[in-house]
Amino acid sequence: MELPTGVSKQDIRQQIWDYMESQNLADFPRPVHHRIPNFKGSYLACQNIRDLEVFTRTQEVKVDPDKPLEGVRLLMLQSKKTLLVPTPRLRTGLFNKITPPPGATKDILRKCATSQGVRNYSTPVGLDSKVLVDLVVVGSVAVSEKGWRIGKGEGYADLEYAMMVSMGAVSQGTPVVTIVHDCQVIDIPETLLEDHDLTVDYILTPTRVIATGCERPKPAGILWSKISCEMMRKIPILRSLRDRERRAGKDVTLQDEPHAVRRPPNPHQPESCSVQGEEDRPSNTVYIGNLPWDAQVIPQRLTWQGPQLRAFLLHQVPISTQQVLPCLQGLQQRASDLTGSHTEEPHPDRRSAVSDL
Repeated sequence: MELPTGVSKQDIRQQIWDYMESQNLADFPRPVHHRIPNFKGSYLACQNIRDLEVFTRTQEVKVDPDKPLEGVRLLMLQSKKTLLVPTPRLRTGLFNKITPPPGATKDILRKCATSQGVRNYSTPVGLDSKVLVDLVVVGSVAVSEKGWRIGKGEGYADLEYAMMVSMGAVSQGTPVVTIVHDCQVIDIPETLLEDHDLTVDYILTPTRVIATGCERPKPAGILWSKISCEMMRKIPILRSLRDRERRAGKDVTLQDEPHAVRRPPNPHQPESCSVQGEEDRPSNTVYIGNLPWDAQVIPQRLTWQGPQLRAFLLHQVPISTQQVLPCLQGLQQRASDLTGSHTEEPHPDRRSAVSDL
């Protein structure tokens, strides 16, 4: 498959998705756009994992929940290996261990390998569990024979691997396998690769087993500068890992935290992106999101006077009330409209009041 000059990752994804649909190579669920595409022959490709020497010595394997990897999940269960599957979008943790019922038939094992099986036959694996993964199997939208991989664009496979590194569950020597259709193996420009991108050691297709010999280092842990406050709110386990790494003295500054210079965290300095629920501790910082794009006036300090149903915003430099008050219009707290006014004390043009809290 020929790629045009100056191609982006999204261009490659779109080209692969379009090609698989137009050539009727895709399989359920369809259309494959915005997914790790399932393809005709995926079960055959999955069986090729038995040809890898690493398969025979694998005891614990992490396999992504994507549909085209269903065959390899089934094979791991049939081979009585410990199967770990990431929770969808990491909403409730990192892993689930798939545990078939005693005396499970082939049909039950097939169910265990599906997304329904992940829900019905799994138990959560906590951060403190002694997990040592021998083999990682991920889905891809595109991959090169050099081992460079492109996912569907949400970054979960990259993040899951980085989190496993932080947990000590994998190392640089842990093999990573991807399973794709032959048409998904293409040349990927190295310029598209970023430090957080996961590379693969083996590519399995319905017709080939490719050892990439990739020497590009895999992610050495979570790159907090790539993590947004929004991701922190959506993925609770990230908050726990961040707290651990902060206590270990690592720089855990997030992508959209307002620090011009990244530096080790000050334990006495409240964070600008604290999230309620982090290690189940109360937070002394309130995060306000979804601000208007043109909101430019940020208070230096907020004085909270809850019993009087009001708060004061102290601004560092003199401002016009007209800049602040329009931003408060329409805001509600417990179905009550907030009201804004201007007060001259103690600093003229520097203080705004918010009431009806």
